[in-house]
Amino acid sequence: MSSVVETVTQMVAPLLEKHQFELVDLEFVKEGKSWYLRVFIDKPQGITIDECALISDELSEILDACDPDPIPQAYYLEVSSPGAERPLKKESDYQRAVGKYINVSLYQQLNGAKIYEGDLVALKEDSLTLEYMDKTRRKAIEIPRKQIAKARLAIKF
Repeated sequence: MSSVVETVTQMVAPLLEKHQFELVDLEFVKEGKSWYLRVFIDKPQGITIDECALISDELSEILDACDPDPIPQAYYLEVSSPGAERPLKKESDYQRAVGKYINVSLYQQLNGAKIYEGDLVALKEDSLTLEYMDKTRRKAIEIPRKQIAKARLAIKF
């Protein structure tokens, strides 16, 4: 599976660069009996459904022309926006998220919790600082980056 992700990432990169889009994430997963190749793209102004369809069409042509086929089994290709709760994967994602509300899941508990939601107020090379609400009190926590399993933008209710 990882070789499919690596191969398709290399194939889609020049295509996205040509259109000035960013690759947010790419996954190849089996759900039930079906395989899905999911490509999440974005740009600063947000991505439209027509732009997703354009990349889907062009990427399909590229994949169909490959010999040998990098994905020998049947699969569904999905090209979409990462959505409002966009994952934070690259350094640039974290930098853009400073000052925004995020959700952070940890590999192990830190101060009694594995999940934190709050405002990303500071970013260092090896940690980030999150301001969050603990009942009625505003608190701050510094989270080592090596403990972060997943991070994403979050919607504040």
